[in-house]
Formats: sequence, structure tokens, C-alpha cells
Amino acid sequence: MATRTIEKTDWAAYLNRVSKELGACLAEVEVAGLDIGDQIEAEWITLAGMSYDPKDDVVAVDLVSQDDKPVERLVNKPVELVADETVEGLASLVVADADGERTILRLKKPLALPPA
Repeated sequence: MATRTIEKTDWAAYLNRVSKELGACLAEVEVAGLDIGDQIEAEWITLAGMSYDPKDDVVAVDLVSQDDKPVERLVNKPVELVADETVEGLASLVVADADGERTILRLKKPLALPPA
């Protein structure tokens, strides 16, 4: 596995590229922080897409629950985006915010991304 920090100027393009390749990808979302500990926010549900809005400075992770209800995780004021890429593809993403809270998105099967 190799981790790669994505430059903030590339976040929107990177997350758009990941979203286009998703298909019916299952994901787990964990939130970790000193004040809240580690909590699973979504467990192996369909990842619908991800985006970064530089105007509002927010990363959005959009999922769909097993009963077709939308689930959204917003990371306000993100400071770091780290991709964990294996030989098979993208295995996880970590988004850290200004308060030190981390949102960890794990993919059930690595997502093969085409070259940038």
C-alpha cells in the first residue's frame, strides 16, 4: 500500500475522477477525533459520490443506505486529503479537518482509477 497526499488545488478534480469511476462501490465511513473517539458513521453502504467545494471549503461524501435513503458526511474546513492506493486501486481516503477530526472512507473493494 502507498499513501499519497493530494494537493488541495487538486481535490475537486481528484474527487470528481473518483466519483466517475465508482459504479456500485460499497464503503464504510469512520469518524475519529480526540473529543469523540472512533465512531462508524456508515457501514458498508453504496458510495454515490464525493466532491470538494472550494467556495464553501467543504468535502462532501454522499452515500445511499440499504433502504435507499441518502446519507451525507460533510467535512468543513478540510486541511488534508490522503489516498491509500494499492496495486488493485484506491482502498481508502482520509480527510482531516482544522479541528483534527478525521473522516476515514474505506472501500470494500479497491477502486481501479485510470491514470490522471
